[in-house]
Amino acid sequence: MSSTTTRRDFLKRTGVLVVGFSLGLHSRADAAVFETGAAPAANQLDSWLAINADGTITVYSGKVELGTGVSTALRQIVAEELDAPFEKIAWVQGDSDRTVDQGSTVGSQTIKRGGAQLRMAAATARAALLELAAPKLGAAPGSLEVASGVVRVHGDPSRHISFAELLGGKRFERTVNSAAVPKATTAYTIVGKPVHRVELPAKMTGRHTYVQDVKVDGMLHARVVRPASIGAKLLSVDDSALGAIPGARVIRKADFLAVVAPREYDAIRAAAAIKPAWSESATLPPMDELKQTLMSIPSTERGVASDGTSGAGRVAKRLAATYKWPFQMHASIGPSCGVADVRNGKATVWSSTQGSHTLKSAIAHLLGMQPDDVHVIWIEGSGCYGHNGSDDAAADAAVISREVGAPVRVQWSRADEHGWEPKGAAMVMQVAAGIDASGKIADWDYQVWTPTHSSRPGAQPGGEANFIAARLMGMVPSSRGSLGGERNAAHTYSVPAMKVRAHLLERAPLRTSSLRGLGSPQNTFANESFMDELAQLAGVDPIEFRLRHLSDPRAVAAINAVARLAKWTPRVSGSSRAPSNGVARGRGMAFVRYEGTEASVAAIVDVEVDQAQHRVRVTHAYVAHDCGLIVNPDGLKNQIEGNVIQAASRALNEAVQFDRSRVTSLDWRGYPILRFADAPDAVDVVLIDHPELPSVGAGEASTSPIPAAIANAIFDATGVRLRDVPLRV
Repeated sequence: MSSTTTRRDFLKRTGVLVVGFSLGLHSRADAAVFETGAAPAANQLDSWLAINADGTITVYSGKVELGTGVSTALRQIVAEELDAPFEKIAWVQGDSDRTVDQGSTVGSQTIKRGGAQLRMAAATARAALLELAAPKLGAAPGSLEVASGVVRVHGDPSRHISFAELLGGKRFERTVNSAAVPKATTAYTIVGKPVHRVELPAKMTGRHTYVQDVKVDGMLHARVVRPASIGAKLLSVDDSALGAIPGARVIRKADFLAVVAPREYDAIRAAAAIKPAWSESATLPPMDELKQTLMSIPSTERGVASDGTSGAGRVAKRLAATYKWPFQMHASIGPSCGVADVRNGKATVWSSTQGSHTLKSAIAHLLGMQPDDVHVIWIEGSGCYGHNGSDDAAADAAVISREVGAPVRVQWSRADEHGWEPKGAAMVMQVAAGIDASGKIADWDYQVWTPTHSSRPGAQPGGEANFIAARLMGMVPSSRGSLGGERNAAHTYSVPAMKVRAHLLERAPLRTSSLRGLGSPQNTFANESFMDELAQLAGVDPIEFRLRHLSDPRAVAAINAVARLAKWTPRVSGSSRAPSNGVARGRGMAFVRYEGTEASVAAIVDVEVDQAQHRVRVTHAYVAHDCGLIVNPDGLKNQIEGNVIQAASRALNEAVQFDRSRVTSLDWRGYPILRFADAPDAVDVVLIDHPELPSVGAGEASTSPIPAAIANAIFDATGVRLRDVPLRV
């Protein structure tokens, strides 16, 4: 029997979130890169950029490229402010000893905060170059202008001097001037234009270097052998079979167990050959009792919002609902990898971390070293969408390297990634509200039960205990406040009385940390599903109902823009169209102002619901997006499209499976993500540009409204209200 697989069939069966690949090429890293020290000072101009003798401009960015296009957008900002050619900008990013600590690349803050820092540094550099050029050109600084990396006298272009002639290879020796005046946005020629992403050609041709490709002279390969169940203790290890595997040996530190060998395949063989004995542990609740478990865990109540007085006297109708969200994975297509060289009291770590400077300190504390003796070199990995396994893989490599006294590469398997990466938090949301006789909301009461959405290894002593390796070696994580679960718990609609409370859990059944949007997708799913339920109760079109409760003109503009884009027609009840060939079709919408201060996003989705096959497909998505000044419209559209697809996958497919002892969804069958065959036929985006306003966080925002829009579309198609993710018909 033979079979033929076409390229289209192969793609249909393949996960849709693939963002890059490597064709087996490898990068030879310098062995023992031990020029360690403190991060450059943020107030020094030379910490940010250098003018080179060949006319290129090297920019040093603490923010890193995670597949979102920020390294292109940040280049645009610098090139614009310096009036330099975009192609002349060289880039150094995420090196803990060569770049300013700008904070981790998280929270959609790279352009808003990191871009603002680079803009100010470039504005300072431009003013300095004009000052240096004035005596050389015999002209006052006010009579000079800059174009394409050249300073010239206005009206007399024959009198000119290049940046390289002014400063090539020399230092500025100046501080960043916080009073420097950036260019007027009306004069922009690079920012706001669709510049092609600089890193994509190498990715598309297999020449891009990922952390998985890093090689160091003398490097050994390691695999970590995880406990049989969460919380299990290592009782003994039978390593007698390793005698048949050249150079293989066991590394054990308390419950941390690993094998190391000169060849990767031998490390894989060794991990399978040893026979560890673990105590059995049953620490997880039954999956079908997750809601009750979360609501029963001790928690701290935090008031998020409390406005107005009860509308009980005005309420004509009242409604209450409970919404549930499961644990979810980052589901990075490429499993995490880390490389470390720990010798002679120094350490160099190669990692795809989101925060090189934080990882530097955390690794130092883990190893009992001073932070200045650790050097973290950022190398891109698979898309992370938050705190996946990359930091843990780096820590694994550092611990093993210290033990063997040689460079070590740790490559996680798919089962490692699915089983042991930090999970996106499961949450429970309860909402109750009343509407008055005019069809407007009279009062609103919202409660959310949430574990923390951040357990990243911290820079302060004790923060290193959040590494898996540290926990297995017996370190106890320091107590940390809960973070992220309140994000968008308070909606942005105007209501007479609103009370929002977050119950911050002291612990969670699974280790949780940052996943794209943190608590915003969950809270927006509840808020925006409930807005549709209230609209249905009031007998009002969902868009009209929202507009009745909005005073923010930018929110109104976003909703109106997406309604025009999708050619929205009013609807007031579910199942308004009869199924065709057993497939019902519906349309739903949702809105969010991310974090209440960042991008305003309105989304409409069209779905097909085949109830006989228990299948929902998003056929078309429409998004209106306002994030203030847009740096790169193509890059922003890329981000929005990716967010829509990933959010649809999270809403329809994704939930971590576990039994009483362990995560059981250790492959793509157990944790299915959206595949090409189920991806939307189109994602149409309208960008609302405000060049007169600062850029605000844009990257994550369009994740949040999609799950609610899908649930609302399913109701429109079938009349069935789904309140639990994943949305199953």
